[in-house]
Amino acid sequence: MPCSPEEIGTLFLFEKLTSEQLGRLCAEGRVELFEPGPVYAEGEAATCFYVLLEGSVVLSHRVGGDDVETNRTSQRGVYAGAMQAYVGDRVPQVYNNSMRVTGPTRFFVLPADTFAAVMREWFPMAVHLLEGLFFGSKNTQRAIGQRERLLALGSLSAGLTHELNNPAAASVRATATLRERVAKMRHKLAVIAEGPFSRDALAGLIEIQERTAERVAKAPSLSPLEAADREDALGDWLEDHGIQQGWQLAPVFVQAGLDTEWLEQVAAAVDTAMLPGAVGWLNYTVETELLMNEIADSTARISHLVDAAKQYAQLDRAPYRTVDVHELLDSTLLMLSGKIGPRIEVVKEYDRTLPRIPAYPAELNQVWTNLIDNAVAAVNAAGGDGTLTVRTALQHDRLLVEFRDTGTGIAPEVKGRIFDPFFTTKPVGEGTGLGLDISWRIVVDKHHGTLQAESEPGDTRFQVLLPLTAPEADATGPAGRTEQDERD
Repeated sequence: MPCSPEEIGTLFLFEKLTSEQLGRLCAEGRVELFEPGPVYAEGEAATCFYVLLEGSVVLSHRVGGDDVETNRTSQRGVYAGAMQAYVGDRVPQVYNNSMRVTGPTRFFVLPADTFAAVMREWFPMAVHLLEGLFFGSKNTQRAIGQRERLLALGSLSAGLTHELNNPAAASVRATATLRERVAKMRHKLAVIAEGPFSRDALAGLIEIQERTAERVAKAPSLSPLEAADREDALGDWLEDHGIQQGWQLAPVFVQAGLDTEWLEQVAAAVDTAMLPGAVGWLNYTVETELLMNEIADSTARISHLVDAAKQYAQLDRAPYRTVDVHELLDSTLLMLSGKIGPRIEVVKEYDRTLPRIPAYPAELNQVWTNLIDNAVAAVNAAGGDGTLTVRTALQHDRLLVEFRDTGTGIAPEVKGRIFDPFFTTKPVGEGTGLGLDISWRIVVDKHHGTLQAESEPGDTRFQVLLPLTAPEADATGPAGRTEQDERD
């Protein structure tokens, strides 16, 4: 369609241009009529800059597999398309959204190369300022994103150190006590060996010792009431048989799963004179076995924590693979247990029948970290006592991971901004405003899923929906990653 310099000169975008400049725009651009339907699609090469002359346009952004409308307008002069053409090939020139028209619509269309050329020629200072703003914003976002990761790493390191310290300290204490008990056992054995006991009696005592060790390994779990009743019975038996400080021995024997029937077997196997020494020696045996169990439990706990840390960090793992989201959630909760603290109850409502899904597990762990961190902050802001519920379920053809907290909630006036870069409601110095933005890009852009929030005071839910199968472009894993993915 013919281009009129007078018509495009009435648009607010071009109203300050000279007649010569308007003539050049008309000579190198064009007026084009579009029937209802798409004009361009998100992700396509950005070849044109569009300015609305008349009609109605709808802009949308792809979220997962859906196009979500972001703007609808009939205002003359609104523009879209290759708006960053002035930066050239320093960034990929693609459309950042999709545009369609709902009725016959006229646009003034300027090729991206021409738009970039006239910007640099007519507004050189503005171009420099815009370039500085564009790249400065990118660099700032990247730097703060790195700081966000370092802050998360600091929290995780503190939590992991705290969790490792407990079993490590228990192991050190148990080892020191074990050394003392073994020394006393050797002394007691020497006393028994020097006594007037036959070889058969000593052999019988050794046999009892072996059976006692087996009983310790199979000790049942007793309720506090059952344990107290058994301690009373053992204490009475020991006192009746002239064994001093039986009240100190009884709890140890109960913990090891021993009872009065076992003591009767010991009494029947040794002479009356030998019984106190035999019981004392067997007490050291029991304590030794219990201490070795404690050391084994502590070292197993440390090993479990190290495995969880590796699972969280995805060390030595492929960046894109099929994963069980419950393993990722458990490792993240364990890493953050120190930060969550004892006042927040963690409830897991897992659907263990859910299938494994293709994903970037290290990135998903970062999403879980950000959402759990926000939930903990909300609960702490509400007084510090509350509940964090992590739920998984199948929702239609997607896997749902929901984080629900009983914190302060999200104010309605800011709910629409929570996923915006640099927006935060945390006090200065406590948040960068990129946690939810990073989570959004990981879930939506990298996993083709959705991330949404529902909130009211005392009930806030962040819901992550992930596809059960890989999109065709990502089916081969990292080879399907885009340049933007690599930068992120």
